[in-house]
Amino acid sequence: MALGALGWAQGGPSAFLMMGIPGLEALHPWISIPFCALYLSALLGNCVILFIIRRTPRLHEPMYYFLCMLALTDLGLALCTLPTTLGLFWFGARRIGFDACLAQMYFIHILSFIESSVLLAMAFDRFMAISHPLRHAAILTRSTVLKIGLAIVLRGVLSLLPIPFLLRRLTYCGRTELSHSFCFHPDIMNLACADIKVNVFYGMIVLLSTVGTDFIFIVLSYILIIRTVLSLTTREECLKALNTCVSHICAVLVFFIPMIGLSMIHRFGKNVPPLVNTLVAYTYLVIPPALNPVIYSIKSTHIREALLRALCRKRGSHW
Repeated sequence: MALGALGWAQGGPSAFLMMGIPGLEALHPWISIPFCALYLSALLGNCVILFIIRRTPRLHEPMYYFLCMLALTDLGLALCTLPTTLGLFWFGARRIGFDACLAQMYFIHILSFIESSVLLAMAFDRFMAISHPLRHAAILTRSTVLKIGLAIVLRGVLSLLPIPFLLRRLTYCGRTELSHSFCFHPDIMNLACADIKVNVFYGMIVLLSTVGTDFIFIVLSYILIIRTVLSLTTREECLKALNTCVSHICAVLVFFIPMIGLSMIHRFGKNVPPLVNTLVAYTYLVIPPALNPVIYSIKSTHIREALLRALCRKRGSHW
């Protein structure tokens, strides 16, 4: 029988089969309802954040420029996983081509690395605003923020560029079933029947040198911020300074906790139930894009006021 008829190309599969939520396949149409709500929240919420910041001159500051970068990244993450996830839940569309899978995996990981770096840039912005308020505007100018954004994108793109080629060189035989409704590097790598030591080593080095380094510097930034806050004279000043960091701390926790959990499961959790693996993966890729706009809309007085003004103007135009 021809290789093509079996769904295999020379040296590898022509397609992979995606997996929904194991054991709950019959409930996928119902499970899709909360996923639709989360994706709708991610798409609408982040678009509203971008619209509000663009239309409000007083929000043209470094903190909100970085928030725009975070919103764009979250939009990208949501759009990367939405077609395959909802396609599987609604239509049972499990098949994804090998090249399409590699492309989806590449963009998911790039956007994850970019989000990590943006959160680090936001931590640096909070550190400068609290510890060196007089130098904050002079250091984080618009051109500096733009250069930081460009460097973040280039770091993600270049550090992950070898990954698709390292996966393409592997030989795949027998298994084609992924663990998720999207393509993830460790997931694809573990389907190979060849030596994957190079892939494991390179993936670990890239993860530690990017996301790992970002997390360490975020923690260091907050240690320095806490030192500065504790040196303030009044309790009101302390609370006001810390209140500007609450949204960012929530965004960091929502992003890094499931990411670290998923990385640990893929590398060391061979006996972890598939359902746990799946739920952590969805928490990592679907929850942050949906929650970040809500977190910043609730905690940021300026964004909340600008949103209310925009709604009032729209309501007034209908009268």
